[in-house]
Amino acid sequence: MIVRGDVVLDERLVSALGEEPGVVLATPELGAIAAHVPSARAKEVVASFASGAAIDLPGLRETTPDRLVPPYIAKLRKREPAYVFVARPEDVAEIERHTFGASYKGLTDLVTKWVWPRPAAAATRWCAERRIRPNTVTLWSWVLAIAAFWLFARGDFGTGLLCAWAMTFLDTVDGKLARVTLTSSRTGDVLDHGLDLLHPPFWWWAFGAGLGPGHEWATAVVVGGYLVGRALEGAFLARFGFETHSWRPADGLFRTITARRNPNLILLTTGWLCGRPDLGFTLVALWTIASLAFHALRLAQAEWRRGRGVTITPWEGA
Repeated sequence: MIVRGDVVLDERLVSALGEEPGVVLATPELGAIAAHVPSARAKEVVASFASGAAIDLPGLRETTPDRLVPPYIAKLRKREPAYVFVARPEDVAEIERHTFGASYKGLTDLVTKWVWPRPAAAATRWCAERRIRPNTVTLWSWVLAIAAFWLFARGDFGTGLLCAWAMTFLDTVDGKLARVTLTSSRTGDVLDHGLDLLHPPFWWWAFGAGLGPGHEWATAVVVGGYLVGRALEGAFLARFGFETHSWRPADGLFRTITARRNPNLILLTTGWLCGRPDLGFTLVALWTIASLAFHALRLAQAEWRRGRGVTITPWEGA
């Protein structure tokens, strides 16, 4: 892999180029900017890069960023063309804003979307400057998730909510840090997504246990509702090849408030601040039922439309 030292490339371009041997990546404005070639040809390609002349070497195929990487990013649930920047000192702030923004999911909850970006950008910069690895941040997320579980179970809801919110913040930072520093890894992906999937039902069970007798029904609804909700999302993904939140703008909007971790934490925190953590938990149970009804309806509607010959595709990927 050969990359010019005066350019900043989208992580997707680096990954895609790694899968395409014998390819030279170029733009009309900058010419050749990167290549994936056999090691035996590295010197001649580097010499061509250094000369500034057009790359015209036998056996190599030239491509552009838009042909190498599609604009729709299924993992981040958004449409955004791959970026290439010239690394000039006067453009550092703009490049940093763009690379951080590009690492954000297009469809997510209201806290991650509108509350965390500024502090997460500062935390990501701080970690990057100190060469803190994304997996280190993820491991601290695990510690906070376990602490929140223990505190909820013993009825210490205030401290537990503080740990829970800190965990959600670090959960935002680790992925952004991995993408902007090009240090994504399979291990980090497993640690991060494993934590995302595992901790919510344990938190909700612990919160119900901390409230004591009389809240078994709410605990069953919230824990069971989380599992059923994930099953509905999985069924939509299996049937149509993309996540239910990406189907139509209404689904993306509902993703900001659906009964997932951060919206639920808002209700629990509001209840605790009012001196009624039990009421906050009851509201989470009711909102879980409403969210399940919405997602079940959307799955049924998608099946009905497919049955009538309509192709089901994500709106932001069109």
